[in-house]
Amino acid sequence: MNDIEILKKFLEVPLENSEPIFQYFLSIPDKEIVFRGERPERFLYIRGQRKDKVLLVAHADTVWDNSIEIPENAKHELIFSNGVFQSSSSVYGIGADDRAGCAILWLLKDLGHSLLITDGEEAGGLGSSWLMSDPKNSDIADEINTQHQFMIQLDRRHGSDFKCYSVGTDKFRDYVQRMTGYTEPDRFAYTDIVTLCREITGVNLSVGYRNEHSHKENLFVDEWLNTLNICRKWLSEEDLPRFLLGKTSA
Repeated sequence: MNDIEILKKFLEVPLENSEPIFQYFLSIPDKEIVFRGERPERFLYIRGQRKDKVLLVAHADTVWDNSIEIPENAKHELIFSNGVFQSSSSVYGIGADDRAGCAILWLLKDLGHSLLITDGEEAGGLGSSWLMSDPKNSDIADEINTQHQFMIQLDRRHGSDFKCYSVGTDKFRDYVQRMTGYTEPDRFAYTDIVTLCREITGVNLSVGYRNEHSHKENLFVDEWLNTLNICRKWLSEEDLPRFLLGKTSA
């Protein structure tokens, strides 16, 4: 399947059920996979093999996940027109937040970097909070901060934004802007990397969706492809630098 067919496959997963997303990643052969917890406090971690690996993050749930019962006759169907995916439903969107990010992680899975899929992000970061706070996960919480150069989350609206929130440094922000050409509109709000980043920096990149959490949600495919291809090029470089919180780099 090509890139857009993979994207479509992820967007067609039922909005109210994150399980198929986890099953896709569990099916990857010859990878070190850690899958822990129960919905919505759960995560799937695939350990990368590169020496200078980055942690790539996305969340499997949508805003409709486990919040309401979606009638069968209200199931969303994708409409593709003029380069944009949208929903046929007058009630539910397409779940591009964050199935579009999960699709990018899938397409980057063979570059040697680590992958982290969380659950419960839309309910306040339940999966990432459980990962970082429960003593039984301290091995993974420590590993993601000590054995990675930085984190990239693929879960941002629009087509050319990046946001580091409270987990970036000036040096890291300059680096992200240089590597992506994207700009940071502000530093407010929350997503999983705010919880996950204890020692290293993190950034959230645009994946092309708009009007998230509503039936008007849509995804601009060219913008999604642009972020995918930026990450492909960026993460294929050798000797990626490490950025520590409170410091320039190490």
